[in-house]
Amino acid sequence: MITEPFVKINLGLDVLRKRDDGYHDIATLFVPYHEIHDTLEIVRADDYPSTLSGLMSRYDRAAGKIVQAISDDAKVMITIAGKEGVDWNPLEDLTVRAYRVLSEDFGLGPVKIFLEKTSPVGAGLGGGSSDAAFAVNMLDRLFGLELSLEEKARYAAMVGSDCAFFIYDAPMFGSGRGEILESFSLPENFSRDYEIKVVVPEGLAVSTADAYRGIIPHEPAIPLKERLSMPVGQWKDHVSNAFEDTVFRKHPELAALKQSLYDSGAVYAAMSGSGSAFFAIYRK
Repeated sequence: MITEPFVKINLGLDVLRKRDDGYHDIATLFVPYHEIHDTLEIVRADDYPSTLSGLMSRYDRAAGKIVQAISDDAKVMITIAGKEGVDWNPLEDLTVRAYRVLSEDFGLGPVKIFLEKTSPVGAGLGGGSSDAAFAVNMLDRLFGLELSLEEKARYAAMVGSDCAFFIYDAPMFGSGRGEILESFSLPENFSRDYEIKVVVPEGLAVSTADAYRGIIPHEPAIPLKERLSMPVGQWKDHVSNAFEDTVFRKHPELAALKQSLYDSGAVYAAMSGSGSAFFAIYRK
């Protein structure tokens, strides 16, 4: 079973308040972006994957471009490949966490996971969260769990705050830690009149912890839902990403990148999530 986990952008992102559990309440609109994606294959342990030979031929193991690991209980064998290298413990990958969350309730059989990372890491596009959500979907099908959409979203949210969004292939308004989701419709003419382009700066990643460091939560006078209901041409003056001020202080080159997007004719441009990726909306 092979899928292509897509990434997301955040249309507006307010950090409203610090919670007692150490997290923050946010308000944001998650929008799927399919032009950037990973490739994920999950098979039962006794099946042969179709992606393995391709990964082995395209990536250099000695250079750390491909890594493999087997869990102590031999329930999971995981292979991760990426052109930028893999600098995290593969057994802590969110796809493995998704397996563990489901297996705790359903006693899943052993699996092999093969992940090709082509989405950028540390760019605020949620590639790892998408991998986890797609893993929930795939494991549901592989083991015949017959979970409802809401149940799959609940399990995905147990892996990470924004994982649940990727269960749905549609814009969703996120609140709480980002795991409380509501359907949200973009302006009726949006897909007809506008296009979105994502720009990822090379060699620059922003950690979520750094993005939150120094941020001052506040509730805007006009809720984000109301601001997103304004005409797209007004978003520049009313819809913002609360992380930009913090991130721009440390990375002024990102502020310059945002301005360059407006200079290129964008009607709206913003950082996605905690950065460093940006997206721009252009009239077609």
